[in-house]
Amino acid sequence: MSSEQSPLAPETVPDTTGPRPPRLTYAAALAALEGLALVVGGVWILVLGITGAPDDRGQAVTGGLTLVVLALLPLLAARGLLARRSWSRGPAVITQIMALPVAYNLLQADSMAIPGGIALAAVAVTALVLLVNGETTRALGIRGPGRTRDQ
Repeated sequence: MSSEQSPLAPETVPDTTGPRPPRLTYAAALAALEGLALVVGGVWILVLGITGAPDDRGQAVTGGLTLVVLALLPLLAARGLLARRSWSRGPAVITQIMALPVAYNLLQADSMAIPGGIALAAVAVTALVLLVNGETTRALGIRGPGRTRDQ
């Protein structure tokens, strides 16, 4: 495979020697915050399912474990963003897109979930804006569609 065909040609590897752009750091922090919230929520449901009297103990345990496993996606993405890995933007964007319908459902509730929906929507939209920003894209070494190394 020639250097022109190699996906890891030196020109495509991001320069990690300079300072990390603040927008990239903020996006990583928001992804980590979402991941930690999922871990806390999952552990909370798991503990309540085991120690409390849920309607269905198996469903509570499964729900708690599912949230903990889902937390891996934004946590790994946050770690990758801090390390300037280009692969990390995809999972981070997917996490934000998945958070928007959850925020919408929380906003439709007639309860204390509405402030949570507002906060989740604000975090998801802010993180999306930070992740698609040109400065973030360049720091991760991501080229736009149809771009060659010379452009």
